Amino acid sequence: MRMKMKMNSPAITLEFFRHLLKKDRCMNTGKLGFFLLWLLCFTSIFIFFFLYSPNPFFRATRRQEEQPSQNVLIVKSNKYDEQCDLFTGRWIPDLQGSLYTNWSCPTIPDSKNCGKYGRKDSDFVYWRWKPDQCELPRFDPKTFLTFFRGKKLAFIGDSVARNQMESLLCLLSQEETPTDTYKDVEDRFRTWYFPSYSFTLMVLWTKFLVMGEERMINGSLSGVFDLHLDKVDGKWADKLPGVDYAIVSEAHWFFRKNYLYEGDMLIGCVFCNEPNVTDLGLGFAIRMAFRTTLKFINACKECRNLVTLLRTFSPSHFENGTWNTGGNCNRTSPLSEVGLNLGGTEWELRTIQVEEVERARKKGEKRGNKFKALDVTRAMLMRPDGHPGSHWNNKGMEGYNDCVHWCLPGPIDAWNDFLMPVLS
Repeated sequence: MRMKMKMNSPAITLEFFRHLLKKDRCMNTGKLGFFLLWLLCFTSIFIFFFLYSPNPFFRATRRQEEQPSQNVLIVKSNKYDEQCDLFTGRWIPDLQGSLYTNWSCPTIPDSKNCGKYGRKDSDFVYWRWKPDQCELPRFDPKTFLTFFRGKKLAFIGDSVARNQMESLLCLLSQEETPTDTYKDVEDRFRTWYFPSYSFTLMVLWTKFLVMGEERMINGSLSGVFDLHLDKVDGKWADKLPGVDYAIVSEAHWFFRKNYLYEGDMLIGCVFCNEPNVTDLGLGFAIRMAFRTTLKFINACKECRNLVTLLRTFSPSHFENGTWNTGGNCNRTSPLSEVGLNLGGTEWELRTIQVEEVERARKKGEKRGNKFKALDVTRAMLMRPDGHPGSHWNNKGMEGYNDCVHWCLPGPIDAWNDFLMPVLS
């Protein structure tokens, strides 16, 4: 007798096996034979399932390949869109906030530690700069230190230049705590070293970039300076050889009565009212100071392959007075582009600085030197909420609000976000 069955599937039914057992008298119909037939049945079903159904193991493997491991460092290209104007944009909310806090940075100074000295609102930290035409990558300390491995970077300027250096130190300390290797008596010149990357970070302090001598009146310092606009300040200039990257900035010390010299001859003044001396204006003094500085850098024979950035004017935001007359800066949110004033003194000084760095760039091309602008003025005009105000260690200066420098962390961290795109 033949049993007719449709064999549309590789799976052989249990009834078919039982029929074979009954018909085949030579086979042992004991437990062993039944077990083997059961095994053959389930093996056939499994093979069919494996061959003709989606493979869950394959899909899991593909998901692992498509999602890189969190332990793998992905170094993205440092080439950014050269057509994008990084410095024209707006501040947008950022829930991620700063890479560090006022407690997690081991090098933060008390003068910028706003949270430690009573600032309760923290909204000013949760904004980031968004260029209109592209994205500004977040600062990555490991990528930065790798880029600058074996190099020396110097900030040359006043206390606002130091403010940027302090911001950079806090950002980089999240990757490695630096070693403080040099500090002068007045704590004006400072050097930090990151041993794992052989990277040196320096601040070279100067009031005017050019030579300035404070006048004495009745045996006391007057706060009035004689500025030699054709001579650089040798205290920073002597330390320039060996530096690979220099970030030059200056302006706030010019906002006072100063007498201007060229060739040791008095040619005019700033903020003066004297019958025999011409007030040449703030813009003239700053233009000539930067022109002399960039000319010196261009002519420096010991400065090989030096890349120079000119950081443009960083505005203060005093309201209801000035530093000495009870001015304050109590705002708690950024300004919009609608409230932006690009017609004031701040923008005039920024324009002068951009013109001078472009002038130096054209001359530097012949010598192989590189000059670029770190144009922060527009972005910082929108951030009246980012200054310490009364929230700083002002021992000996009680009653003064600091609306010139910037809280750490704070808007000034964006200056260092700009560094990699500008330099790469």
